[in-house]
Amino acid sequence: MARIFDWGARAAERLTTVAALRAAKGRHGVFAQVTADTAAEAAAAEAAGIEMVVCRARNVAEVRRGSARVFVTAALGFAEAITGDEILRTAFRALTDGADAVITARSLATVARLAAEDIPVMGHLGFVPRKSTWVGSVRGYGKTAEEAVELFHRFRRLEEAGAFAVEAELVPAALMTELSRRSGLVTVSLGSGPGAEVMFLFTSDICGETARAPRHARRYGDLARLHAQIDEERREALAAFRQDVRGARFPSSQESIDLPDGPLEALARLGKGPDPGD
Repeated sequence: MARIFDWGARAAERLTTVAALRAAKGRHGVFAQVTADTAAEAAAAEAAGIEMVVCRARNVAEVRRGSARVFVTAALGFAEAITGDEILRTAFRALTDGADAVITARSLATVARLAAEDIPVMGHLGFVPRKSTWVGSVRGYGKTAEEAVELFHRFRRLEEAGAFAVEAELVPAALMTELSRRSGLVTVSLGSGPGAEVMFLFTSDICGETARAPRHARRYGDLARLHAQIDEERREALAAFRQDVRGARFPSSQESIDLPDGPLEALARLGKGPDPGD
């Protein structure tokens, strides 16, 4: 456990730090990373021994309510922060809310601007879902000699721009190992094999919350079944309530408040009172 001060100048403890991640360079699978956008997900990750989580920048404070110790990387969304000033403002807000780093798939100029403020920046290379129109389909990136060389140069340019780490998505495993060996960046593998310092999967895939898991993921739970059971229980309970209301079975004396004779007698002494229709 590392003792640090966070970006809000608060004393804190972290399961890992940027320095520890960089010191682990070349040692594959040292750290695990998952997604977390709620306090419950963050608390579960820490309890499970997961060192790192990724969340949306706007959810950092919520995630910190669940875990004060996991290393939090805030994802800077494309729509939430567009201009350079907005990106910088969003990054600093996420950091002061408790994030330890930010991740962006924006330009090298954006990375350089963030890094110039000593903000730990993680890039995103390989298959980038939001930019998938450029590669034509959901597929591994780097399977041709041209793509492999281009990916190598992108790693180099990202490092030169000041990033400390890169999320590499759907890169062939052997290429990932070689790129990691040739780069000073801390490498995070999402579907890119074991040749990286950090192994990353989405919590929804790990826990079986989605109908169809991607090929690179492994299911360790079946929350989809539990969610379906909850939905069915909810529908049955609501339907039973409606039937009881229709059949005058709700509310019964058990759900009603008893009244002693005194209040009704007091009302009786007042007489019938005016007719509401008068």
